[in-house]
Amino acid sequence: MRTAIPTHERLICALDVPDAEAARALVRQLGDAVSFYKIGMELCMAPGFFELLDWLKAEHKKVFVDLKFFDIPETVARAIRNLSERGADFATVHGNQSIMEAAAKAKSGHTKVLAVTALTSLDQGDLDDLGFKCDVAELVLSRARRALQAGCDGVVSSGLEVPRLRLEAPRELICVTPGIRPVANRVEADQKRIATPAAAIKAGADYLVIGRPIRDAADPRAMAQAIQLEIAGALA
Repeated sequence: MRTAIPTHERLICALDVPDAEAARALVRQLGDAVSFYKIGMELCMAPGFFELLDWLKAEHKKVFVDLKFFDIPETVARAIRNLSERGADFATVHGNQSIMEAAAKAKSGHTKVLAVTALTSLDQGDLDDLGFKCDVAELVLSRARRALQAGCDGVVSSGLEVPRLRLEAPRELICVTPGIRPVANRVEADQKRIATPAAAIKAGADYLVIGRPIRDAADPRAMAQAIQLEIAGALA
């Protein structure tokens, strides 16, 4: 775990909402409780994607663009270059060595390129169906090593694999962990490899991506503040 990261930046709120207007409303509601936001495919397909990114930066928020780029290396490089120029802090790729290398070389400024290891919606049965001949932990570790060799700054990994990454991967590896669920929000059919905020931080995660538990809370700001306190407690 990187200890120099400001505690309040470790929570990344996923803007899993249908349009830019709803995203702005949630950001305003959360106020200073959240300083880092993730934009994914849903918002990218809605009008005003780049305007939203620019607005978040103007509001002094950090932005994680999670589009899991997987295309020919030159196309991925151009996409990463555009995001770097717009000030994106994190961007994801989900491809082979040449794709990751192209992305890492194309980034500029403070943009960090993260490689996706295994989606938190997948379990061992899903990997078997996809034809993988290894277990989830082995796949995550292998992809993390290849990502660092390619020049990526870190990986996206579930909290269940973070302990092994911290044991076997270089310390400079950034670990961003989705599939985070507070105890009261653990029942969801599409997330299989999950962890609580405290457990993931104690395991060595640098950043936690949390969307629905905040978005769907009766009081999203209070939920975000409670998660921030849990993160701070796990770091103490």
